[in-house]
Amino acid sequence: MKLEIVLSLTFLLTAASCRNLEKSDTRFLKVSENGRYLEDGNNKPFLYLGCTAWELFHKLNREEATEYLENRKEKGFSVIQAVVLAELGGTKIVNAYGELPLIDNNPGKPNEKYFEHVDFIVNKAEELRLYIGLLPTWGDKVTAEHGGEPVIFNPTNAKVYGEFLGKRYKDKPLIWILGGDRNVTNDTVFQVWKALAEGLRSGDGGNHLITFHPRGGESSSKWFQNEDWLDFNIYQSGHTKRFNEVYEFAEHEYLLNPAKPFVDGEPAYEDIPIRFWEFCDWSRPLRIPEEVLDSNRLIKDQSYFRSGFFTGYDIRVHAYWDMLSGAAGYTYGNNAVWQMFKKGSLPAIPCLFDWRESLDRPGSGYIKYVRKLFESRPYSMLVPDQSAIYGINPGDSTHIRAAVASDGSFLLAYMAVGQPVTVTMSKIRGQTAEAWWYNPRSGEKTVIGNFENKGHRKFTPPSSGIDNDWILVLDDAENKYTFE
Repeated sequence: MKLEIVLSLTFLLTAASCRNLEKSDTRFLKVSENGRYLEDGNNKPFLYLGCTAWELFHKLNREEATEYLENRKEKGFSVIQAVVLAELGGTKIVNAYGELPLIDNNPGKPNEKYFEHVDFIVNKAEELRLYIGLLPTWGDKVTAEHGGEPVIFNPTNAKVYGEFLGKRYKDKPLIWILGGDRNVTNDTVFQVWKALAEGLRSGDGGNHLITFHPRGGESSSKWFQNEDWLDFNIYQSGHTKRFNEVYEFAEHEYLLNPAKPFVDGEPAYEDIPIRFWEFCDWSRPLRIPEEVLDSNRLIKDQSYFRSGFFTGYDIRVHAYWDMLSGAAGYTYGNNAVWQMFKKGSLPAIPCLFDWRESLDRPGSGYIKYVRKLFESRPYSMLVPDQSAIYGINPGDSTHIRAAVASDGSFLLAYMAVGQPVTVTMSKIRGQTAEAWWYNPRSGEKTVIGNFENKGHRKFTPPSSGIDNDWILVLDDAENKYTFE
């Protein structure tokens, strides 16, 4: 009898251990030992390729949400960034099923019906092996800075709300993202975010990573670098200009101590007007002038936004500049998709197309090529190294970013306008370097040849000019990396 009990207990403990191992392997991310990138429970590097779907829980029904998630999975995304208490009337305007997230606008009284819809989307993402970068709330519910909805959080109810979310989603593939496009303007705001993080940790047992999404031009490291709960940093390089120097944000993050992974959590969105805030009347209820509400007119006459709109080309430039500057990933955004804009409704920022038409805009298609390149090599070994570029390296469209594997097995250099690049060959090991071009527009490889690995050598891309960006790849010829 005793033997049977012992055997039964052994079986139960073994089964529980296997379940826990499986859970940790497939659902939970962690920070690498060197603090430079993210990895899964098997210690395999995890490439954060996000999409901003801020209004996903709020605007779309289940069929639409499934369509969106399946599209993003097919395109190679790994993280979907979405907000529970959304920006666009999230506590006042009902979701697709007529539900508000909170009862009496009280963070301590979540509406079960609303969260059943959130559950569906989180579960569908898990089914597709996507992580949800889940924002508990947009920042306007925490601070009145820059307007928005009424402030409803304080340190006490923030912790309660965090515990609720943590417990509800403790076994789901999530990353908690605090902040929601707001900075920390005073100690009260700081304490609210800290309490929310503590509540999440208490509720989920520390299963999930936590980060913070600030306003444009800032990084979470400014306020939370030394907070134990902040696992990795997010900066928002923003929507200010073409050829934005996103690498300057990365250079700052890379030098911080302790080292923490970092991601550009909101670079320029595809199809958003450049510096859109200069043309929108934020004081009015509709938020934008009547004359630019008509999307059809915008398509025909974009002169209202004198600086134009960001394109898929801008997505590529910022993605590769970020990644080769040490980022652990990159986040794509589309102006219609983040707000899930539907024809006949009022956009928060004028849109060229609706959300469904925008799912297959060129920029989102380039994400799979980002993934293809970086996962073809052990990208976790990459170390930013501008000394690999010989000669003057301006800070404009002709700026070149380079990174070299820590073991010297390969080198990557990105040219945004297809300009010639002179490389210090000895940055990689071995006597012979195999050189080839990677086309970030098509994901194709063009072999250049093998070269003696010494001195400096000039390489000229197959084409040049705007929208003709190229990546030079140098491999140690003896290492035999493959690329398909």
